[in-house]
Amino acid sequence: MKISAVIIALNEEDRIEDALKSCLEVADEIVVVDSYSSDKTVEIAKKYGAKIFENEFIDYGSQKNFALQKAEHEWVLNLDADERVSDPLKDEILKLKKRGDIDTDGFLVNRKTAYLGRWIKHSGWYPDRKLRLFKKKKSRWQGRIHERLVLEGKTCRLDGDILHFTYRDMNDHVRRLNRYSGMQAEDIVKNGKKLLYLRSLLLPPVTFLRFYIWKAGLLDGFPGFVIALVSSWATAMKYLKAIEIKRRDRLSYREK
Repeated sequence: MKISAVIIALNEEDRIEDALKSCLEVADEIVVVDSYSSDKTVEIAKKYGAKIFENEFIDYGSQKNFALQKAEHEWVLNLDADERVSDPLKDEILKLKKRGDIDTDGFLVNRKTAYLGRWIKHSGWYPDRKLRLFKKKKSRWQGRIHERLVLEGKTCRLDGDILHFTYRDMNDHVRRLNRYSGMQAEDIVKNGKKLLYLRSLLLPPVTFLRFYIWKAGLLDGFPGFVIALVSSWATAMKYLKAIEIKRRDRLSYREK
């Protein structure tokens, strides 16, 4: 079992080194696809023997598919620059590599996220199972923002967690959600969704209740409250931005 660890990155000099270190023992090669970083991301990746490819970022699904094609081995371990392979997960992968009689095409792995100084165990953020170890030829990424892996074949669960250090701070969280909501707004308009004003009014409080009550975010303390609140804000923003896009398009049409 030969594994290619694949990471996409943009200006991740403060985080990518830990990601690279965490997969050294299990990966037979490391592939880093960089979106023309202006910091030391590429320099750090080269230090760990990674194969570097530069590619302009369009969206997450496209970038990860580009990276997937650069992997040489049959099995791919997908890791983001803000993620780490935990020691228990590392042990499980090493056991797989010794077996050599693997009768599945992909493995689902739990992802555990650190946020505002604690591990989040509820709030819809855990176990957050992801297909992260899979056969290259049977897989393809779909989605612009919250991309998902489509796998043709059998999947199994693998013990151990991927450790996720998702946001550097609150500013980073809000900044990223602001960017994501703009992309989501474009998709909302493109897909012709209706009742945008009503959605922008009703869905934010529903989102808050979903994360804080139904997903037990209240058990995560203050971080759980922040997750629910910011998620509610992001829901409102994507619909308000969609309304803005539609109004701008109508105005542009009238001027013509």
